[in-house]
Amino acid sequence: MLKILSASDQVATHIRSEIVAGNLKETLPGVNSLAATLGVNHKTVVRALEELESEGILVSQGPRRGRLIALSGEAGPKPMRIGILTYEFVDREESYLSGIHHALSEVGHIVSYAGKSLTELKMDVKKVARFVEGQDLDAWVVVAGSRLILEWFCEQPLPVFALFGRWENLPIAGTGPRSDLAFSEAVHRLIGLGHRRVVHICRGDRRKPNPGKSEQKFLEILASHGLPVGDYNLPDWEETPEGFQNLLRSLFQVTPPTALIFDESSYLLAALQFLGSQRLRVPDDVSVFCASFRSDFTWCQPPVAHLRWDTMGVVRRVVRWAATVSHGHSDTRNSYTPTTFVDGGTVGPVPSDLRGA
Repeated sequence: MLKILSASDQVATHIRSEIVAGNLKETLPGVNSLAATLGVNHKTVVRALEELESEGILVSQGPRRGRLIALSGEAGPKPMRIGILTYEFVDREESYLSGIHHALSEVGHIVSYAGKSLTELKMDVKKVARFVEGQDLDAWVVVAGSRLILEWFCEQPLPVFALFGRWENLPIAGTGPRSDLAFSEAVHRLIGLGHRRVVHICRGDRRKPNPGKSEQKFLEILASHGLPVGDYNLPDWEETPEGFQNLLRSLFQVTPPTALIFDESSYLLAALQFLGSQRLRVPDDVSVFCASFRSDFTWCQPPVAHLRWDTMGVVRRVVRWAATVSHGHSDTRNSYTPTTFVDGGTVGPVPSDLRGA
């Protein structure tokens, strides 16, 4: 997807490239000097330098003192070979992953996507271990790893960053959207519109061995409204395209849900196709909501209800981690990215003939 860079992003990219090339060394020129050289105003330069500080490339020495260059082409830490292990192969198309790939490459690291995904490795610890140990890399970024997978990575000598996944309370650097509050808002919205048969379709590692935070909150909200809670609301299913279609067919065979929640945009898009084949209208016959987002949601009519979070905050956190560990320091900090509920046109009142059912 084409991304139009702001003026400060363009300045940051230029300075970053000059540092990597070795044209800027030790201490950066002052803000006014950079503004005059680059032909931009000083506020644009300040924003660019703050971005580079957040990435760990520059270090502030205080007011009226030039910023130290922490990463350069000639001196400092050796660039790392970083592998990105995705949950699915198609994750490579996500804007935040391309942003991470680009930002890490810009500061001199050698970045590559793993030849296999976690789903191709069946989310099996032994298979993941054999695959990872066969790669000649210095560090890993793991996308949506299960608890067992991330526990295994924690025991390895190589630095690892958990992007999403079940990293809570593990000694591992990690980040992801803080979605429980926004997710709760979405569930309350559905119940307020009269929905009583709500199904949340999510990955197995979000259900096992115990439901994740959002999934547990979902069940708690249903129970707090006196609604029965069980496997119907958080169903088990074979995580293949065929298994997904089988799940949808079984759901709409006897007691069709009035609202569907998906934790992956790919699930939602496949479900929209299924609903269309069944001549079910959204949101007139069934409401749908996605706990993640894609930029092309806005092209849908009606626009898809979803959760939105700051992807650039995730990119900056990964780059800061890489800067820290490339200097030989440990970084096992966890952080969350704020998330908001975007109430699109795919959520509506329960059909009148099903109210109270």
